[in-house]
Amino acid sequence: MASEVAQIPAEETPAVASAEKSEEPEKSVAPPADSSAAPAAAPAVEKAEDADGEKKDGEAGKQDKQPDSEEPKKDEAVAAPVAAKSEAPPAQKFNVHKTNFEKDIIYLYQFSRTPLLPSLSPYCLKVETWLRLVGLKYENVDHKMRFRSKKGQLPFIELNGEEIADSAIIIKELSSKYEKNLDSGLTAEQRNVSYATIAMLENHLIWIIFYWRAKYPDNVLKGYKVNLQHALGLRLPNSILNFFFKITFGRKWFQGTKKLKAHGIGVHSAEEIEEFGKNDLKVLSEMLDCKPFFFGDEPTTLDVVAFAVLSQLHYLSKDIAYPLRDYMTEKCPNLIGHVSRMKDKCFPDWDEICTKLDLNAHIPKPEPETKEGKEGGEQEKSNEQEGTEGDKIEKELEKDKSNEKESTEENKEKEETK
Repeated sequence: MASEVAQIPAEETPAVASAEKSEEPEKSVAPPADSSAAPAAAPAVEKAEDADGEKKDGEAGKQDKQPDSEEPKKDEAVAAPVAAKSEAPPAQKFNVHKTNFEKDIIYLYQFSRTPLLPSLSPYCLKVETWLRLVGLKYENVDHKMRFRSKKGQLPFIELNGEEIADSAIIIKELSSKYEKNLDSGLTAEQRNVSYATIAMLENHLIWIIFYWRAKYPDNVLKGYKVNLQHALGLRLPNSILNFFFKITFGRKWFQGTKKLKAHGIGVHSAEEIEEFGKNDLKVLSEMLDCKPFFFGDEPTTLDVVAFAVLSQLHYLSKDIAYPLRDYMTEKCPNLIGHVSRMKDKCFPDWDEICTKLDLNAHIPKPEPETKEGKEGGEQEKSNEQEGTEGDKIEKELEKDKSNEKESTEENKEKEETK
């Protein structure tokens, strides 16, 4: 359930010279009346033929020029729509779920929130912790666990119309793109130790936790207080959803056991698997020692992965018995301190996330108008109205008084005249 496995040029029209010949009229020369007139008329005929030839040559030149002048116009008319089409390329289509994305905003697809920790998947929690630690802008997509990546995994992200899947690849790609390498200050030896320890956490300890979850699916719901109605976005009662969850999880149990056996952890007994987990926790505790983080005063990628995995143990409800969780609490208290430090550093809104189950508690929201503010505004309006009404009454009283004075003065004048 919590695993990563549980986008034309125009033709030119040349001038036709044959049309010119057809347009020429036939010449008929009258025979000379006598042989003596022929020599005199010959020069005149030659001059007339020369003049006619020049005229026809001029007309032919004009006809040759007219198609040439019309051809560029035709070419321009045909080329205009072609250029217009090339200027407006078709809109690019993105094979992503969120098509109305904003540029350079990372959209994270993961599991729904729970009342005890932000994500039941250590891989999803790993990616979100890393994003918060390096300070990149991201937004969780509330897909109610309906979507998976093209690889069939959660988590995955969408960035500028591109999908990136697998937690390790996500961190690698974003680190390179935004130059946010948490391990830049480590030595070559420390990087090798970090790589080997992360492999132990993700390819060994996580599978030990998955073994317990696959064996006790009911304890997963109770231990993390999972609200399936909220997680899946369904209106059916939780009792019915829990019943179907157990049935479907029971069917997947056979597939899960096959995966666990294929991994190698599933062929061992429960006691042997528990011992493997305790050994992993002991190694981590000895590596951390008294340091705040594994390689000093600042967290690295190893701290992110360790926090994401150890949180799955530490925040399991105490009402559910789990020997591996109890061993970490009693024998590895420094790991508990490490989890608390990473939580305070990366999730200052942890309580708000777990109480409101808000996927985007880190994004500021507009403050809603309070009732007191509304009441205060109404009182101010009523006071203003009362003030204006009072001013009107005072003005009317002043008018009445002035009218009375005028009437009394008129009466006095009348009496005096009498």
